[in-house]
Amino acid sequence: MDAIAGFHALHPFWLWLAVAAAFLAVEVATGTGWLLWSAASAFVVGIVAQLLPMSFVIELGLFAALAIASTFLAKRYLRPVLDATGPDLNDPMQRLVGQRGQVLSTFEQGRGRVFIDGKDWAAETDEAIPAISQEVVVVAVAGAILKVRKIPA
Repeated sequence: MDAIAGFHALHPFWLWLAVAAAFLAVEVATGTGWLLWSAASAFVVGIVAQLLPMSFVIELGLFAALAIASTFLAKRYLRPVLDATGPDLNDPMQRLVGQRGQVLSTFEQGRGRVFIDGKDWAAETDEAIPAISQEVVVVAVAGAILKVRKIPA
């Protein structure tokens, strides 16, 4: 413990940088998101300790306050953004939801063909049968069939 205290007395920035690196390494290994904010807080405390020399107890208090505040704020404000439902970017079919296109063939019994995203797709609709060249929007994907609806004129 004396070695750490002596190192802190001479190099507070490097001690806090090492703490930040340790938190970051564990965060990368686990991927939970909880330790990222502790790593950032340790880095900030290292910068503050370098610029404004203070006791280790005050640095620990500052670290605790920053870690708690940043974790709380990140979970409160970033989580809704990160958990937002949207099309899976790794599923090219789901990316078609919301895309607009044109009807290529007359729909018979609710089935027809549409041109969307530069390709010809099989499509279904529950609405009145759209006419050829009418604009439609993809509302869902079921397998390789797009569910479409007419865009109101």
